[in-house]
Amino acid sequence: MKHLSIKMGLIVFGLISSNTILAQQPISGSYPIGVFDSGTGGLTVLEAMLTLDEFNNATGKPGKDGKLDFEKEYFQYLADQANMPYGNYAAENKTDLLKEHILKNMTFLIGHSFEKSQNNLWSTLSKPQAKMLVLACNTATAYALNDIRQFMAIDHKNIPTIGVIDAGVKAALQFQQQNEVGAIGVFATAGTVASDGYPRTLRLMAKAKGMAEPIIISQGGAGLAESIDRDWSYFVDTLKQYRKEYKGPSMINGQYKIDTALFSAYQFNKTGNKLLCEFDDKGTCLDVQLNDPENYVRYHLVSLLEKSRSEKISKPMNTLILGCTHYPFMRAIIHNVLDELYNYKKDGIFRYREVLAKEVALIDPSFETAKEAYLTMRQLQLDNQSEVKKSNQFFITIPNTRLPEIKLQEDGWFTYGYKYGRTTGEVKKYINYVNFDQHNISEATYSRIKLALPNAYQEIKKSQTE
Repeated sequence: MKHLSIKMGLIVFGLISSNTILAQQPISGSYPIGVFDSGTGGLTVLEAMLTLDEFNNATGKPGKDGKLDFEKEYFQYLADQANMPYGNYAAENKTDLLKEHILKNMTFLIGHSFEKSQNNLWSTLSKPQAKMLVLACNTATAYALNDIRQFMAIDHKNIPTIGVIDAGVKAALQFQQQNEVGAIGVFATAGTVASDGYPRTLRLMAKAKGMAEPIIISQGGAGLAESIDRDWSYFVDTLKQYRKEYKGPSMINGQYKIDTALFSAYQFNKTGNKLLCEFDDKGTCLDVQLNDPENYVRYHLVSLLEKSRSEKISKPMNTLILGCTHYPFMRAIIHNVLDELYNYKKDGIFRYREVLAKEVALIDPSFETAKEAYLTMRQLQLDNQSEVKKSNQFFITIPNTRLPEIKLQEDGWFTYGYKYGRTTGEVKKYINYVNFDQHNISEATYSRIKLALPNAYQEIKKSQTE
């Protein structure tokens, strides 16, 4: 693993322009905190950091003091939208490519430049380096946290890196200790589930706490994070009919198959274009495609409970880890669907009550991650002592259209085949790092951020006017 990290580090360096200065100088508390995700989901972690008041700012010890814990800090947020969804790299046997993407993104955050295009002319602008990295992405944490830490230790003066999985596990086990023990559900991307990161950490941490081995049931939410960030392969707002390019669950998808016998349990939202059918010449629906985040939630929660029934878990699930930072956007819907399923009857019998508790704690790792970031910052004396607080910055990756070989979809992002068909070790600049704007993030996504994460939304808008 160490050799892989070093090899990828050399690849990353080969892609950095000569005028980019890497973080070789000592870390300064006046630098920003870098927060990273594959898309906009990591803004849930940033929101937690922007609103955290769990510590005394004078002493750094636990205890609210009426002041925001990060009140003197500023942030750089990066969404690797061009290369998402990260959850599919494992299924395509491309986890090394995923790690390479992540290390390149970490190098951007600790670097000193980004790009801007105006009238098709590109220019390079300066930015401060990050003093600490927060991986607000479960899949990135599961596959690359150790590589990143090795990379930073070798070349970058031990810039600290915080991941979200430990934080989520800690909160889930704390709930189990304080309440009746039940099964713990892990609702995450397919890639995070394939990594076994949450179950492995749950078992290790439970053992360290002297707890019995937890009962764990996992579900990979293929298409949910993608639909939240409006990935073209999973969700298109304007779509009116079934399409061949769709990659999500369907009646004929072997891995994520919609079971016609469970339609009454799914209770899909059929309004507008949220559920699409392929009809034969007689008007019979031969297959269905999901075209709304709510319907992805419905499909995957039913699948999770059906898996629990088939595996005959011994205790009802009373804890559900939202193991993808996109999922808290759907928190209210997840809560409502679980309530529906608890009360769902088939043939006069409650179908899921043996595997589902009446009340389920939804564990959002964002809060615990924010706390861990604060403690790490104070422990390493990286808190900002300057009286000048600089502006937050928000960056996103977009396809580098100057690279002639790239293949794009109708919406301007990489095609699925090109995105996952690339290989590691190619010294090519696939993407550009640019600011958030109205072209690279949809208005519907901004509206969701505004509703769910008002503080992060205000900071994004402020950054676009400065």
